[in-house]
Amino acid sequence: MARKSLSPQISIEIIEFVRANEMRKGEHLPLQKLADTFRVSRAPIMSALRKLEERGIVRAEANRGYFLNIDSDKIDVASRSEHAQGSEREEPIYFRIAEDRLSGVLPEKVSESELMRIYDLPRTKLLKILHRISDEGWIERLPGNGWTFRQTLTSRKSYEEGYVFRAVIEQQAMLLPSFEPNYEGFLKAREVQTALGDGGYEHWSRAEIFKANNDFHEMLVACSGNEFFLDSIKRINRLRRLVEYHVTIDRSRLPKQTIEHLHILDLLETDRRTEAAAFLYTHIMGAGRIKTPQL
Repeated sequence: MARKSLSPQISIEIIEFVRANEMRKGEHLPLQKLADTFRVSRAPIMSALRKLEERGIVRAEANRGYFLNIDSDKIDVASRSEHAQGSEREEPIYFRIAEDRLSGVLPEKVSESELMRIYDLPRTKLLKILHRISDEGWIERLPGNGWTFRQTLTSRKSYEEGYVFRAVIEQQAMLLPSFEPNYEGFLKAREVQTALGDGGYEHWSRAEIFKANNDFHEMLVACSGNEFFLDSIKRINRLRRLVEYHVTIDRSRLPKQTIEHLHILDLLETDRRTEAAAFLYTHIMGAGRIKTPQL
C-alpha cells in the first residue's frame, strides 16, 4: 500500500526533474539515478514510470530502460495541477503534525497506528503525508511501521543563529573563485519569483512559498561549485522548515522580498558579484530581524 500511494507523488517529481534539467525527447531516465535522487527504492520509481508511459510521456525499451518520449517543455502539466489540488486538501493535517511536533504534543518516535488514531486518517492518506514530510527531511521511517522526527530548530536563539549562519555561508559561497553563474537557473528563479510577487504571495500555501524561496537560495549556493557549502545550506534549511511554518507569514512583505531576489539576479547577470554578495548578506540578515521576534 505504501508504494502504491507514493507512485503519484514520484510521477510528479520525475516530471519536475525532467523539466528542471530541460531534458529532450529520447534522453534516458536511469532507474537507479532517479531512486537515489528521490531517496526511495526502485519499486516506486518503476511504478511511476509505468504511469508516465501510459500517458505517453516516457517509453520503455526492452533491456534498455525508460526514455523520455516528449521534450520537457511540452509535457502536459495537468497532472501537476491535480497534485497541487491534492496537496491543498492535505495541508490542514500536514500543518497540524508540524505544530504538534513543535509544541511537543508528538514525541520523537511515533507509530503509524498512533498517527492514524490522533488525526483520524486511513493509512493510505497518512502515508502520503508522511512520505511528503520524509521528502522534506524532517521525519524518517524506522523498521516496521514506526517513524522518527529528525532534529529541528526549536528556540528563538537557534533560529536567529541559523539566519546568521545562512548569511555568512551564502555570501562567502558567492565570492568563491569557483562560483559560476547558472543562467538557466537564474531564468527559472526569475519566473518563480516574479509569479510570487505578482500575486502568488496572496494565495500560495506556506509550503509553496517556503519552497520557492528555498530553491532560490540553494540555487545560488549551488553556483559555488562547492558541495560542502551546498550541503550545509540544505541542512540548515531542513532544520528551520518547521519553525518557518510556525512563524506567522506577513504576506505583505513578500513582494519586497521578491524584488530583492530579482535585484540579486540583476547584479549577478551584470557581473557585479561582490555587490550581489553584500546585498545577499543584508537581505538574509534583514529577514532574520523581522522574523525572529515572532518566536
